[in-house]
Amino acid sequence: MSQADLTIGHPTGQTLGPAFAIPTKKLAMWLFIIADTMTFAACLVAYGFLRNGTPDWPRPFHSITNVAIMTFILLTSSLTMLIGLRSARAGDKAAAFRWTMITAALGIVFAFLHIREWMGLIDEGMTMFKNPWGTGLFGASFFSITGLHLTHVTGGVIALLVVGVRYKGGRYNADDIEVLGLYWHFVDLVWMFVVPLVYLLNLTH
Repeated sequence: MSQADLTIGHPTGQTLGPAFAIPTKKLAMWLFIIADTMTFAACLVAYGFLRNGTPDWPRPFHSITNVAIMTFILLTSSLTMLIGLRSARAGDKAAAFRWTMITAALGIVFAFLHIREWMGLIDEGMTMFKNPWGTGLFGASFFSITGLHLTHVTGGVIALLVVGVRYKGGRYNADDIEVLGLYWHFVDLVWMFVVPLVYLLNLTH
C-alpha cells in the first residue's frame, strides 16, 4: 500500500484551498448582487407592463431638477467610495475612513431628498392606492420601486458607518471596504435604471 493510500481519509496537516478563486466575502456579495439584480429587474419589468397597459397612467413630475440632484449625489458617492478604497489599499487608514464617512454622508443626503420628494407627492394627494392624476397603480409601483431602492441605500449607509468605524479600529481591512464598495456601486447602478423608467418617462408634456 502506498503512502498516498495511507493518507486517504486522514488529515495530513495541510488545508485545502478555496473552492473559488475569489475570497468568501466577495463571493457572497457577488451572489447577493446577482440575486438582488433579479429582484429589481422583476419589479422594473412589471412596472413597464403596468405602464404600457394602463391608458390613464399619470405624469406627475414637472421638473427633473430634484432627481438630477439626487443622481449627481449618488454618482459622486460612488467616486468617494472608490477614493476610499484606493486609500485603504495604499494603507492610508485616516483617508480611507474619511472618504468612507463622506460616502455615508452623501447617502444620507440622498435619502433626505428622496423622503422630501415623497412628502411632496403625498401632500398632493398621492398614496399607494390613489392619486389625483390617474390610475392608483402609479402610486403603488412608484413607492414600491423607489422604496425598495431607498431601503438599500439606508442599509448601505448603516453598513458604511459600521464598517468604517471598525476599519478605523483595526477590526476590518481594505478587503472589507472593497466588498462594501461592490454593494454601494450596485445600488448606484440600479438607480440609473430607475431614473429613466420611473421619472423621465413620467414628466408632464
